Amino acid sequence: MADEAASWNDLHGRFPVSRIDHSKLYSDRSGVYTNGAEEFFSRMRRGEIGHHHHVAGTYLVRYAQEAAWREDHRRMDNGRQVRTVSTLAMAAPTSVDWCGYWQRAQRKAA
Repeated sequence: MADEAASWNDLHGRFPVSRIDHSKLYSDRSGVYTNGAEEFFSRMRRGEIGHHHHVAGTYLVRYAQEAAWREDHRRMDNGRQVRTVSTLAMAAPTSVDWCGYWQRAQRKAA
């Protein structure tokens, strides 16, 4: 789903895209609307400002995946969320992205 902005035109070559022209309407009877994407981006921004404080470009896809998981499971009670995340974490192999990221080389003082 995308709005009328030209920046979304390249998506048509790679994905099936439905468009909505906000100058005419905000949703149509076939279910085309952009509110879901706008809500997700808003939650991503609030997450960066609120509890992440910074999102490095290298890890942006991981933060987006976490936000998507939260979005998909936001109606699940906290106990089930914790059990689900714990089960998935224990079954997952060592992450190539997160393992040792805090051990990066220290900057030398000039």
